[in-house]
Amino acid sequence: MRSLFRAARLALCVGLAASAATSPTSAWAGLNGNQAWASSFNSTNPPAQGGRDGAAASSGPASPAGSPGSVNPNGIVNGSPYASTLVGRRFRSEALERTWSYIVYLPPGYRADGDKFPVLYLLHGNNGNANDWITQGHLQTTADALIERKEMPPVVIVMPQGGTDWYVDRKEKMETAFFDDLLPDVEAHFAVSAQRSGRMIGGVSMGGFGALRYAFEQPERFCGAMLLSPAIYANEPPPDSAARRVGVFGEREFDPHVWHALNYPVLWNRYMSRPLRLPFFIASGDDDLTIQAESGALYTRLRQAGNAAALRIIDGGHTWTVWSALLPGALRYTTACVRP
Repeated sequence: MRSLFRAARLALCVGLAASAATSPTSAWAGLNGNQAWASSFNSTNPPAQGGRDGAAASSGPASPAGSPGSVNPNGIVNGSPYASTLVGRRFRSEALERTWSYIVYLPPGYRADGDKFPVLYLLHGNNGNANDWITQGHLQTTADALIERKEMPPVVIVMPQGGTDWYVDRKEKMETAFFDDLLPDVEAHFAVSAQRSGRMIGGVSMGGFGALRYAFEQPERFCGAMLLSPAIYANEPPPDSAARRVGVFGEREFDPHVWHALNYPVLWNRYMSRPLRLPFFIASGDDDLTIQAESGALYTRLRQAGNAAALRIIDGGHTWTVWSALLPGALRYTTACVRP
């Protein structure tokens, strides 16, 4: 097994492993016979800068390094009671008609044959990928610290690859895939809750658009939501928004009618008429002027309607520097909805 890991690292041209004392032990594992390897993430990697709508540059997948982890026959890395693990899985999505992948954070103490854990689904931004939560958002070290200090319960965190689909059924049936394929696959392969009281949703920028839409459409599925710099322009996206050029909201060019048909205001009355509502954590950087204004407007409208919400505005723009700084408070607030 050790020679397998060494060969994988050599083939990927990876340098020396970081010391386990300076970075949290992680593990990427492909399931169903796919190759698995252990890795260490250096939580001091500088966040990349970027533009609007989650266009902060992605650093791509983390480089495999460190010592091999303990992998069970199904490819899932066995969690230690003292450390979290990261697991990757690929599966066939019927809605997307292709293989789809996601990353899973397994908290300290997780056991595949143990009790079911609450689960948080996090959606990445445009021009980003699921790895950004780990490499730029420092999610693993942040969650580990909050759990150790008992500031949030141990939760499983699922980060799917969302491409530039804006999490709607347009270029691909991404929304259908999320509910009909991803949730059942996660619940079948990991010890996670399938109940509303143990399931949460969140996202950054484009992912915030998707998370808000999913929360408004199916509040019976989630007990809480976190929106970091959500690209939720109530009117139309600004000229520099990625929403205008990704081929989602219009066939050949941006179509405002498609945008309005898929954005949250059209879902407002139905959501507010239903008995189940979610608390929302909404946050942005103060230099992200349009999204800051949209975030404040959503927060005010929710509070005026009697819906629980929290708003945080901190110094900075539309970057992972801001989102990484917001993540501890977002996780504390969002996971507070979990009930045994």
